[in-house]
Amino acid sequence: MTARIRDTAPQPGITQGVQHIFKEVYSGGVPRETLELVHLRASQINGCSACVDAGAKSAGKAGIGDDKLLALAAWYENPLFDDAERAALALAEAATRLADRPGAVSDEIWAEAEQHYDERQLGSLVLMVAITNFFNRINTTLRIPAGTTWE
Repeated sequence: MTARIRDTAPQPGITQGVQHIFKEVYSGGVPRETLELVHLRASQINGCSACVDAGAKSAGKAGIGDDKLLALAAWYENPLFDDAERAALALAEAATRLADRPGAVSDEIWAEAEQHYDERQLGSLVLMVAITNFFNRINTTLRIPAGTTWE
């Protein structure tokens, strides 16, 4: 796959804005491992190879083992994921698949997430899903290849 644009270097103003958003996400009290799983799962759903590649690397750095990374696509019935992670992943999937059905983020999904996360943490999870979907759409549209770095 060839990128549709050659200069993928981010603009300084954009980079600062994105860094601010990520600072907010990671300061919200959700375990980093959970945030990395949410990012990676949304990226898998969207088929963003650049974000799946980067997300798998970030997840590994956050301490998530290969067994859990390999099981992520089938997290529903896998005992490697605890109830809080399942609630976060269900929320991430629903918020990523908005076009699949009306009311995709059901009251049941939200209520389950509320059992494990406070309002600040829920805000962090929603923001992680949103920023992930944002980058997934940019990267897939521009055909940014896996392994691309944004430093």
